[in-house]
Parts: sequence; structure tokens; C-alpha cells
Amino acid sequence: MKILIIGSKGFIGSHLVQYYNKLYDVWQCDVVADYTTKQYIQIDASNSDFNAVFASKSFDVCINCSGAASVPDSLKHPYHDFLLNTANVYALLNAIHTHCHSCKFINMSSAAVYGNPQTLPVTESAMIAPMSPYGRHKLMAELICKEFAEEFGVSTCSLRIFSAFGNGLCKQIFWDMNRKMTNTTESVFYGTGDESRDFIHIQDVVQVVDLVIKNADFKGEAINVANGKATTIREAANLFANLKGYKGKIVFNGSVREGDPRFWQADISTLKFWGYKQTITLEQGLKNYIQWAEEQL
Repeated sequence: MKILIIGSKGFIGSHLVQYYNKLYDVWQCDVVADYTTKQYIQIDASNSDFNAVFASKSFDVCINCSGAASVPDSLKHPYHDFLLNTANVYALLNAIHTHCHSCKFINMSSAAVYGNPQTLPVTESAMIAPMSPYGRHKLMAELICKEFAEEFGVSTCSLRIFSAFGNGLCKQIFWDMNRKMTNTTESVFYGTGDESRDFIHIQDVVQVVDLVIKNADFKGEAINVANGKATTIREAANLFANLKGYKGKIVFNGSVREGDPRFWQADISTLKFWGYKQTITLEQGLKNYIQWAEEQL
């Protein structure tokens, strides 16, 4: 099987490369220069031409891990977020439709498309109500995937990833926790601490992608990617502090950032039906992450 990973230098993409290099014929694609990797395609960040990529080579699966991944940045720079998370998906699918029609396309979406779910756990058929440009652009990308599946017969699906974490992620909640709990006596975080997230380790995200390749219908559907467990931010912060040996005070300022949802917990019936089982607990994952993050600091 020949797999193309778009955004291969990013958090999810790099882990997929590491995993699939042992199993399949893997090609990488990203905007940064790489003079050592043999099967690597560099594209122009400002004007990505995916036609050249698919016209010259035939792939069985294309996994799109590229794009912006910041709600605050999407509020500041919505057009840039649109280009990376929406326009690029259309360009990719148009190139696949034109040059490599049999290639399966997996697009990394986000739980941000749900906004604040009305009921938990949230199913894939729940009401969609994104709260930020990032969430809306991810939803647009999902609709583009559905359009190409229904109108042009391109095999597509979208993965609504909840709160992924693990070594290599230099942003978001646990990176922030490690930075604030290093050489301080007080760590202040947004919110009340009662907000919840459904965390999934990057190694389990990789496991899910493999299950999707083997089991999904590829008819434009969206699939929840999480563990089906709600953890409050306060619980996560206390666990992080205990594992790090932090003795300072943890404070929540009660201020909610624009675009941040309150409660998340996914229904993962589809993944369970395919045989998904969590392999890395939150505690295990955070132990490894803390060691890695401290080395980075």
C-alpha cells in the first residue's frame, strides 16, 4: 500500500510517518525543506499545487494532517485559517479527482465543529454549532469531503479529533501546564476548572487511523476520535501537578476564552465496533509527556 501523508512534519503527521514507515510505502509532503528524506515532496506554503503531486505518482491513501490548529489564531487571522483548513482541502480533493481517482482521502477534522454539545456523549449525528472560525472552517472542509464523495465518487471521510496529546505537541493545554508549573508558586488557567475534555493519546489516534483505512465506508462520513471519557480541566491539572511534583497553587480565573467549548465527551460507538481499545491512559501519557516537555524547556 502506498500512503501519502500531507503535513508530515506536524504533530499527528510525524507520528503517522513513524508508524506507517514500518508497514507500508510512505511518502511525505509538507512545506518545510527536507534534504535527507528520499520519499518527500515539498510544496509551496502560499500556493500549494497538489496537481503536480498526484499527476506524477499514484497513491492508495492520502491522509491530510496539514492545516492550522489554533482557535485563538483563527479569531485573529480567519482568512489564513480558511486557506489552510478549507481551501487546501478542496485543492487536494480536486487533484485526487483529476489525477488519482481511486485514492482514499482521510481528512483530519475537529470536535470544534460541535461547539457546545446539547447532550453528552456527543454522537456524529448531533447538532453542529461551531463557535469559532477554526470550527467553521473545519466543518466546511467536512462538507467539501462529502461533496466530492457524493458528486464525484471520491472516497473520503473526516475524523473529528477531540483532545489529542502526546510527545511532540508544543502548544495547547498540557504544554501550557508544564510551562506554568515550572519554577513557579502559582499557576493560573482560564475557566472554572469544571470544563471537560475527552483526551486521546497520539498513539491511539494513530491506531484509529489504521482502523479507518481498513473499515470506513469512505462515503463522506465523519467519525469521532476520542476515548469516550470526560475529564475536567481541574482533574487534569491536579494529575499533571502530581506527576510533575509541582507543589504550587493551581488557580482558575473564571474567564472563558472566546471559542472555547465548556464540555466535551464523545460517543465512540463506531470505533468500538471496529475493535478500538485505548492503549495509553491519560496518566501514562502525561508521565511521558512531562519528561519530554521538560527536555524541550
